[in-house]
Amino acid sequence: MYLPKHFAETDLATLHGLMRAHPLATLVTLDADGLDANHIPLHLVADEGQFGTLHGHIARANPLAKAAPNSAVLVIFHGPESYISPSGYATKAEHGKVVPTWNYAAVHAHGSLRLIDDADWIFAQSSALTATHEAKRPTPWAVGDAPADYIEKMLGAIVGIEISIARLIGKWKVSQNQPAVNQASLSAALEQAGDPMAELVRARQQKME
Repeated sequence: MYLPKHFAETDLATLHGLMRAHPLATLVTLDADGLDANHIPLHLVADEGQFGTLHGHIARANPLAKAAPNSAVLVIFHGPESYISPSGYATKAEHGKVVPTWNYAAVHAHGSLRLIDDADWIFAQSSALTATHEAKRPTPWAVGDAPADYIEKMLGAIVGIEISIARLIGKWKVSQNQPAVNQASLSAALEQAGDPMAELVRARQQKME
């Protein structure tokens, strides 16, 4: 990933925060047939390993379920993104030397893939993933709410995956390359439009001050 120094994010808590907030990741693999990508919700276990471990599951019919042991993988977590119009820059009225761009935040996790064909592990992983995303609902659903024989059948159709993270790369392209006056005017314009990118622009500006 092209990563100018001023767009780099290295704080582990910040990287983990995006991964938790946007768990539907793109898992990229390479085998004899070439590159492949799967979109999989992954559960971060932050205290496993130096950078954390990712747990998930895939359909047994997915070709990924036949991946070689400890295959190298790239997992991409996509955070907030937004088109940035020059109209949001204060200097547009001053000299007009501004162009559109795209702001975004993303995390790339590099690691190795392990397949886990163990019903107890898969049940625990599915339960943890479900509990995390049901927590804020008025009446959270749990895996145990479904009939036991049905759950057993569903578990038999999936395979667990575990990715040990060896390296994390974060990119927060949120207008750090703009002068402070443009960062302030842009965050105000984005906030008025109800765009969550406003918070990222403002937070990064405050961090730079």
